[in-house]
Amino acid sequence: MQVLKTKVLIIGAGTGGYVAGIRCGQLGLDTVLVDGGDGLGGTCLNVGCIPSKAIIHAASKFETVAKAAGGGTLGITAAAPAIDLSQTVAWKDGIVRKLNNGVAALLNKSKVKVIRGWATFSDAKTCTVGTDDGDIRITAEHVILATGSEPVELPFLPFGGDVISSTEALSLDAVPERLVVVGGGYIGLELGIAFRKLGARVAIVEMADRILPLYDKALTDPVAKWLERHGVELHLGARAGGFGDGKLSITTRDGEPMQLEADKVLVTVGRRPRTRGWGLENMGLAMDGPFVKVDARCATAMKNVWAVGDLTGEPMLAHKGSAQGEIVAEIIAGRDRVFDPVTIAAVCFTEPEIVSAGLGPQDIEGRDDVIQAVFPLAAIGRALAIEAGDDGGFVRVIANKDDHRLLGVQAVGQHVAEMSNSFAQMLEMGAVLEDVAGVIHVHPTLGEAFHEASLRALGHAIHI
Repeated sequence: MQVLKTKVLIIGAGTGGYVAGIRCGQLGLDTVLVDGGDGLGGTCLNVGCIPSKAIIHAASKFETVAKAAGGGTLGITAAAPAIDLSQTVAWKDGIVRKLNNGVAALLNKSKVKVIRGWATFSDAKTCTVGTDDGDIRITAEHVILATGSEPVELPFLPFGGDVISSTEALSLDAVPERLVVVGGGYIGLELGIAFRKLGARVAIVEMADRILPLYDKALTDPVAKWLERHGVELHLGARAGGFGDGKLSITTRDGEPMQLEADKVLVTVGRRPRTRGWGLENMGLAMDGPFVKVDARCATAMKNVWAVGDLTGEPMLAHKGSAQGEIVAEIIAGRDRVFDPVTIAAVCFTEPEIVSAGLGPQDIEGRDDVIQAVFPLAAIGRALAIEAGDDGGFVRVIANKDDHRLLGVQAVGQHVAEMSNSFAQMLEMGAVLEDVAGVIHVHPTLGEAFHEASLRALGHAIHI
């Protein structure tokens, strides 16, 4: 058996793992990265963030042409569109390959040794990696766990055949005529909306009383209205049952049994940390529920064993894992770093999009020491010029009443995802309403709504 010794061993090549690897290499640390999952870039690059946004983009283009064919839009007419989903998926796969190659080149540039295979730990600093060329035993001074997460499987709807996870949904070779989505969170809605735009008849089954239950109703109402206008069948407060003979059994809010016809059933009821199958039980780590417990330095209970990304808890977002991976690399190199962000902004790429950073209305309920203000996109010229002003979109700011320090920023509307970094930046820098109001925002842009919402909170919005 080949034996390797290294300064840093990273398990998992997702956004947390590969960023940690690159930064370790930049800092001159001898580093081995074991990729035993979805490939370089992990879930996000291969079967999550990137491919889903590619499919969503293609679906929106298809919908635009379909509107032009259905009587014209903006003076534009077109013939009825058709889609070969296999070609769309091939285009998506090309993007993934390009990014895979880019990550590989960056790791190579940083002199990180990449081993493709499944790692199994016998103790906290030793693992055996099964590769196509035989087993490799690796021991390390430092171990960074970045194993990511995996879709939750329902025992009565196991994945296989026509019951699929988001991974299979992104590689279908044809648009299903009837798609039932089990789970009304952001993954299910993003994909359900995309397939509706592509022409599928879509039904969504959600146990909660409304879609996207983690967001406040004002943010989700525009999405619910889009679903209603486009004929998406919503079953709220409902429970899914078994699937067979092309029908999914559900129990409605009223307790009535019902059968939904489906060519595919997409189960998106959440993700869980990938803690099984690689010897976690042999490492002596403390747990926090299903997650590995870490402190503000991403250190586990075992000395010189670190954990980043989805393995460490909510929010399970790629950009959180990347930030943690960078910090851990710098700590190992001797720098004094902690992971203590003011906010980690989240985006739902639904129709319309939703952004949330910092505190929301549900977090300040009952408080009288805060102010909040909303500015509608319907009053923004750029929004009207790109048909983004008539879906109920808005930007909302929440701030302390006494010193006007920003506590939270949310938005819903077309293309608002591109404002998320501005929201996070202002919160991270401790900005007050006057800071946002004092920035000369470019006209015409959607970002002007952030400016106007802040002015409105101060009592003197211009365009409303």
